[in-house]
Amino acid sequence: MMSTMVDASDVDLDAYLRRIGYAGAREPTHAVLAALCRAHPAAIPFENIDPLLGRPPSLSPRDIQAKLVGTRRGGYCFEHNALLRQVLLAIGFGVTSLAARVVWMARPGMSGRPRTHMLLMVDVPGDPSGAHIVDAGFGGYLINVPLRLEADLVQASPVSQLRFTKAADVFTLETRLPDGWAAIYRFKLEPQLPADYEPLNWFIATHPASIFRHNLLMERLTPTTRANLLNDRLTLRAIGQAPRVQRLASAAEFDLVMADAFGLQLPVAAAELFERVPKGCDSLLVPPP
Repeated sequence: MMSTMVDASDVDLDAYLRRIGYAGAREPTHAVLAALCRAHPAAIPFENIDPLLGRPPSLSPRDIQAKLVGTRRGGYCFEHNALLRQVLLAIGFGVTSLAARVVWMARPGMSGRPRTHMLLMVDVPGDPSGAHIVDAGFGGYLINVPLRLEADLVQASPVSQLRFTKAADVFTLETRLPDGWAAIYRFKLEPQLPADYEPLNWFIATHPASIFRHNLLMERLTPTTRANLLNDRLTLRAIGQAPRVQRLASAAEFDLVMADAFGLQLPVAAAELFERVPKGCDSLLVPPP
């Protein structure tokens, strides 16, 4: 497994662990990996506010740390998983960065998508179970457990059941829904360098057809509740309870949800951001090709 050396100046491990509320051991063990996977999405939400405002996010490690750790902001996959990669390397895990094609909720007949999602393959020293997939940044269906990279093994998290299938050299991550298994994304084990994500980040943040330019997507996953926001539609899913869906009707209500449901500090006034959010949609606003 490829494991790129990390410059200690690129990550303030103490600050990160305070940000996610973790005060446990700092050894590269499976227990520590599982604890970090659980704490990260509970504290740092997925959000695409910067692309929606026309601001491509920086992938500089220091800029990501300043945003996600230094302030109460979140980010999307390139930011979350780049930060987590630096943290895991600093602790002593082996990490390989990967790229995936997202197929989650794809419309029937939709042409193949580019590989625009970042995820991590993590090696736990001395763990005989092999490599694990770790992903803190798949907005829309956050995952808060490390997953053994073993085909057809059903693995449980507190809020979902997941598995990998494999065809040739392509792995597909799937989740069990009430009507059966649904694919989330597909990937190969081809290592990616940090520079490989720069054009992907630019494409996702700036292309006129990118959903992140036209919709506000947010998610926070605690051990007991999944909070999703699609534009003005808030959905709260607590374990063992029916989902609660709410339309946000005002900037004041929107601001309250940002703080309470997502623990988020907005980079602009709530009224300014809420003005940019599409209203009354039950699905993603997708611009014509």
